[in-house]
Amino acid sequence: GAAAEEAGQVRPATMVRHPTPPKQPGQAGRSTHLRNTWNLGLKEFRSLSRDLAMVFLIVFMFSASIYADARAKPESLSRAAIAVVDEDGSQLSGRIVAALQPPQFLPPEHVGLADMDRGLDAGRHTFVLDIPPNFQRDVLAGRSPALQLNIDATRQGQAQTGAAYIQNILADEVRAFVQRMRAPAPQPVELVPRAMFNPNLEASWFAAINAIINNVTMLGILLTGAALIREREHGTIEHLLVMPVTPLEIMLSKIWSMGVVVLVASSFSLQVMVKGVLGIDVAGSALLFGAGTLLYLFAAASIGIYMGTIARSMPQFGLMSILILLPLQILSGGVTPRESMPEAIQTIMGLAPTTHYVSLAQSILFRGAGLDVVWPAFAMVAAIGAVFLALAHHRLRHTIGTMQG
Repeated sequence: GAAAEEAGQVRPATMVRHPTPPKQPGQAGRSTHLRNTWNLGLKEFRSLSRDLAMVFLIVFMFSASIYADARAKPESLSRAAIAVVDEDGSQLSGRIVAALQPPQFLPPEHVGLADMDRGLDAGRHTFVLDIPPNFQRDVLAGRSPALQLNIDATRQGQAQTGAAYIQNILADEVRAFVQRMRAPAPQPVELVPRAMFNPNLEASWFAAINAIINNVTMLGILLTGAALIREREHGTIEHLLVMPVTPLEIMLSKIWSMGVVVLVASSFSLQVMVKGVLGIDVAGSALLFGAGTLLYLFAAASIGIYMGTIARSMPQFGLMSILILLPLQILSGGVTPRESMPEAIQTIMGLAPTTHYVSLAQSILFRGAGLDVVWPAFAMVAAIGAVFLALAHHRLRHTIGTMQG
């Protein structure tokens, strides 16, 4: 062996240990970027926890605001106090009284003629319906008897809508009673409408879910933009400039941290406020809605970052938000159907991520749609969000470069 080594010949080893290859510079760089983005995001959570006004806004918008939007709809009637003076005592009058039931009305109170005005004056009743004697006989005879409905007009919301409710109920009950008594020939075709979601067509159901969708847009933009402006106003942006972090890391940290806040708040509102407190039956997948919300928040937060680089103070950012948020919420289809808008507006709003988010959110929560139905909206949100992300990154790099210069 020694002679072979002296001759320069090396005997092949039976076992070779391969050392672990050193970490590539690209892998180390990606790990550093992720760590910086994570730590900066945690810093955003701490900054937000100290901003009590913003914390209060988040809690209010996804709790009390949702409840108020659901319950304060003037076109809906809920638990209105009504009394009935039944001078006929017939089968038809009994059907009419039985139809005036919750949730639109409280159970009707039977009163006499002498108590009609007294109950209205005391505020116990909003409506008092007087069914005259021989009402059923006159209806079956083909005459048109008159019913008297007294309304407390000081309760404007219920007075305006309640009269229409009562008129429709009376017409439906009289028509059904007459058709049954006269036994008309059956129709060859009968249309039976069925509401898949919200079978009673209560406005509060639509209002509560639309409020969540609108609040996601509003807070997704406001939180990220306010976080960037808060850095400038508190002077911490200078600290970031001397740290080994990139503009992309600064932007992504604000996007993911504020996106998590909005996602958690909206999920809480859907489960607790909408399903629990308001008792709304949402048949769609909350997990799929959360995935669409998380994807959309990248686009909304990018818009907020872009606006935060333009505004120089929080008041400027607030005024700018009005000009951005109102068109996004009104023209995206959440308030007014897009089909009723001019074609030019539809084309322009088709470039906004809010339009596609409203479409997928309503499809999931209202109609129980699955991913096989809403995937085009998911794709559009992702594509438009990528464009806004690139624009916000370019603008933030320019702004930070100007500050460093």
